[in-house]
Amino acid sequence: MNSHSKGNKAPRPRIKDKRSAILRAALTVFAEGGVNGVPMPTLAEQAGVGTGTIYRYFVSKEVLVNELFREEKLAMSKRLYGQLDDTLNPQQQFAVIWQRMVEFTREAPDSYRFMELQDHRPYLDQASRELERKILAPVLAYYRSMQNKGTYRSDIRAEVLMALVWGAFVNMMKAERDGYLRLDLADIEAARDACWSLCTG
Repeated sequence: MNSHSKGNKAPRPRIKDKRSAILRAALTVFAEGGVNGVPMPTLAEQAGVGTGTIYRYFVSKEVLVNELFREEKLAMSKRLYGQLDDTLNPQQQFAVIWQRMVEFTREAPDSYRFMELQDHRPYLDQASRELERKILAPVLAYYRSMQNKGTYRSDIRAEVLMALVWGAFVNMMKAERDGYLRLDLADIEAARDACWSLCTG
């Protein structure tokens, strides 16, 4: 009869741990195989739980992806843009954010790769899209303020300028990951300075 005890062995802390284990496993397997390429049994095996357990915490893969996306998006934003030193000049601030971006790819590679996946876009729900807009809004506002002050060039829209900088960084890091480049410190600093020059004209 004990084998049918109604969950007495699943106190709240363990439930929380399982949810976290599922999210951690999802981050690893999605970063490696993409969202569409990973079946739920594979995710369950990575998390060390039964497939049915995943559905107790997340009713569908879409719900799981969105919760993971929102958690990772918030963590990435805090990591890249949190607690910036207001006393630094714009070029120094640009350098700090660039360095944080590099450290993010090195120290949290699964998180970085997951956030750069394109195939999770169709899954994003309204809450995830709104969070993304909310996080990007102050970054875009900063670019516009730099244009208004005459620091950044104004012949390119702020949205385009921001996309160019991020795109250059992402493609450089992808080339390194794919084995086409081996970046040293001089390369990373030269790329940073080139993107700064792109912004300032």
